[in-house]
Amino acid sequence: MNALAPFETDRFSTSAGELAITFLGHGSLLLTFGGKTIYVDPFSRVADYTKLTGADLILLTHEHRDHLDPQALAAIRTDSTLLVLTEACARELRGGIVLRNGEAQTVLGIPIQAVPAYNIQHRRENGEPFHPRGLGNGYVLTFGETRVYVAGDTENIPEMNELQEIAIAFLPMNLPYTMTPQMAAAAARAFRPRVLYPYHYGNTDTGELVKLLKDEPAIEVRIRRLA
Repeated sequence: MNALAPFETDRFSTSAGELAITFLGHGSLLLTFGGKTIYVDPFSRVADYTKLTGADLILLTHEHRDHLDPQALAAIRTDSTLLVLTEACARELRGGIVLRNGEAQTVLGIPIQAVPAYNIQHRRENGEPFHPRGLGNGYVLTFGETRVYVAGDTENIPEMNELQEIAIAFLPMNLPYTMTPQMAAAAARAFRPRVLYPYHYGNTDTGELVKLLKDEPAIEVRIRRLA
């Protein structure tokens, strides 16, 4: 039985071969490229990772338990798995390649750039942002000439204006922790991905984002099961 059968998968042609993206749910993605299996923020609530292929590479955006899940990691991490993570994540996990905001490294032949992910407006009752600046990462991964941006938990921060040639983007809309649809639309207009997936969106109305970007035919909004 195919363990991925319940999940949606989109496939993209790149200059270096096919990229398949499987939408596991919440902030969790599975990317397959060049025979390599890559997970982003595996979370055991959305999938039984014991039935999925072991990881060649895992990327963790930050240390919150719906992004750093020890149970999911234990199921897919092998002795040869490479791990790219933040400093906060590295304090909880042994091994791995720490990337700070703005740093980049090529892993398994895939260029990976860590970009900031943080809140400006949305804060806890004590005034602290849900995601403080400097702790979390988004990642830009380059497959051939195709650049994929996984934003992590963030708002539409000024650094998004610096993103270039993004083919595929994942922007979070999980209120009150990340973006409103209006913020996600503003972010998309800033760096103009060809394909935009709202993800990690909880109960936020994804249809609102579609409406906000209906006048942007160059940005294709795709809705997948990523609540």
